[in-house]
Amino acid sequence: RGDPAKSWLTFLQNHREVIAAFDFFTVPTVTFQLLYCFFVIEHRRRRILHFNVTRHPTAEWVVQQLREAFPEAGPYRYAIFDRDSTFNDEVVTFLKATGLKPKRTSLRSPWQNGIAERWVGSCRREILEHVIALNEPHLRRLIRDYVNYHHEDRIPDSLSKDTPTRRRAEPKPSANATVISSARLGGLHHRYTWEEAA
Repeated sequence: RGDPAKSWLTFLQNHREVIAAFDFFTVPTVTFQLLYCFFVIEHRRRRILHFNVTRHPTAEWVVQQLREAFPEAGPYRYAIFDRDSTFNDEVVTFLKATGLKPKRTSLRSPWQNGIAERWVGSCRREILEHVIALNEPHLRRLIRDYVNYHHEDRIPDSLSKDTPTRRRAEPKPSANATVISSARLGGLHHRYTWEEAA
């Protein structure tokens, strides 16, 4: 059978174009309530297909989120997720009904869902460690702002210095052009563009 780790990596490399992954991560509020953020991410361009926040995640709630993430068959063939008890038979049945092949990761193997885990880490480092969520609507707004930043401004190495929505690097338009900075995420990050000198 060979090395299972190599088989999994080969699967991820060969099917990157048709894989979506989903997961939860938790965020404490200013009053120490625990909120659960659910998201779906595609492997090909690292786009967030859907996200939402809840206090009480259930399988029924997850199925509804997946309905919103996959309103039609689309280009995806596989869905990767971990062994969270919320992702029960009801979730698996829904995935199969939509034409997706469910792929559970092994126990204690977060690297098998590395794209999703990496996004959680980036989201925490780049916004959630700097801003304390007040409540559910506030966290939803913070995540929405971060998703927009992730899609339009963040340039991961894995995409050859491009953004998930394809914003190519701008060539300098003239010798007199200067770099201008636009604040993103309340000034935590910036976007740089060229501007012609007056």
